Amino acid sequence: MKIASPKLAAGILTAAALAAGGWWMSGAGQTPVGAGNLSLAAVAQEATAETLPDIVMGQADAPVTLIEYASYTCPHCASFHDEVFDRLKADYVDTGKVRFIHREVYFDKFGLWAGMIASCGGAPKYYAISGMLYDAQRDWIGDGQEATIAANLRKIGLKAGLSQDQLDACLNDQDMARKMVATYQKNATADDVNSTPTLVINGTKHSNMSYADLKAILDKELGQ
Repeated sequence: MKIASPKLAAGILTAAALAAGGWWMSGAGQTPVGAGNLSLAAVAQEATAETLPDIVMGQADAPVTLIEYASYTCPHCASFHDEVFDRLKADYVDTGKVRFIHREVYFDKFGLWAGMIASCGGAPKYYAISGMLYDAQRDWIGDGQEATIAANLRKIGLKAGLSQDQLDACLNDQDMARKMVATYQKNATADDVNSTPTLVINGTKHSNMSYADLKAILDKELGQ
């Protein structure tokens, strides 16, 4: 479980600046793409920055809303995806009982980079790419070096059907980086999230749990 506070803005904003600043490898030339000059001061406009809407999985009128706060670099979040999410989706989301929302948490620049990949295909591809990022977490993080991670994330984007031009545009979108950080800070502060994964079920916060424990809570909410 990773622990951080959205109120500790300096490190997170630095991550945003580094991500948008561009350690992104071009597909053929292996050279940095878009070495922008997004400064910490510029990113610090998050207090008034525009935020992004949730991307919802499931029926809008489902009786239970489950929000998962997770980081793409959090091992426990990858385990939740592997051990819990598919069963949750099959038993509750696909059956119209639960409305699921994944909200990203950024502990580091690599988590933000991954989020930019997930968002690159828009809402229709978001959950598919998000799943790929969790499934291959250990592989794309690799040796933890910027060049390795940048190249591996680009490969995931290509595998998901994104073009090189799409990836270049998304990974150098400084405005989107600002909005993503602002969205994280606003939502995580409102829900008092300081670790991942955190689940908010019909407004009540819960820490990471097994599928059996989650099922018991959901069934109680559903009156089953």
